[in-house]
Amino acid sequence: MFFAADSPLYQYILKSGFRHHPIMDELYQVSKNHPCAMAATPDEVGFFQFLLPMINAKKALEIGVFTGFTTLGIALVLPDDGKVIGLDISQEFTNIALPFWKQAGQQHKIDLRLQPANDSLDQLIANNESATFDFIFIDADKVNYLSYYQKSLQLIRKGGIIAVDNTLWGGRVADESINDPSTQAIKNVNKVILEDDRVEMSMLAIGDGVTLVRKK
Repeated sequence: MFFAADSPLYQYILKSGFRHHPIMDELYQVSKNHPCAMAATPDEVGFFQFLLPMINAKKALEIGVFTGFTTLGIALVLPDDGKVIGLDISQEFTNIALPFWKQAGQQHKIDLRLQPANDSLDQLIANNESATFDFIFIDADKVNYLSYYQKSLQLIRKGGIIAVDNTLWGGRVADESINDPSTQAIKNVNKVILEDDRVEMSMLAIGDGVTLVRKK
């Protein structure tokens, strides 16, 4: 994030910038205090919860679930017959999410699939689900970001939105001397999205940077 987590301004955003759900708040504390701490920030998920009803989202896809904080945020704003498919490889992490999803009464909307995300994406495409998703959130291993983006572009409907997380990567994308595989992968997908005439895009300084992509 581009405010210090304990700064008065960021604390004000967390208090006054979006409406809270008690189970979301509880799950975020668990996610934040986990040794891996990979969850999206509450203000970012609050923004998604504002955005999804505006595009009449009913079918969503999340690539990278971790402890299910964003998954729950998405499910809460989908209609009762909506669905979010969550892709992850860790049963250990996603097991943390299950009681919170159930407590919030959202488990019937969530379809969790545990295998490498590229395999799940290929299966969705093979099952004729291209152009059927309203919203896709990419927040998994960075070295596969370009593959996730290209396959998501097949799966998203015209006018649907792909949100690509961590696109500012703690500022490392702006440092030409940093070229580790994850940083280079994010720099690469940022360039591809910027030059992709199949979409409209906007990079936002929310959380660790999130790029919104709308398929033309």
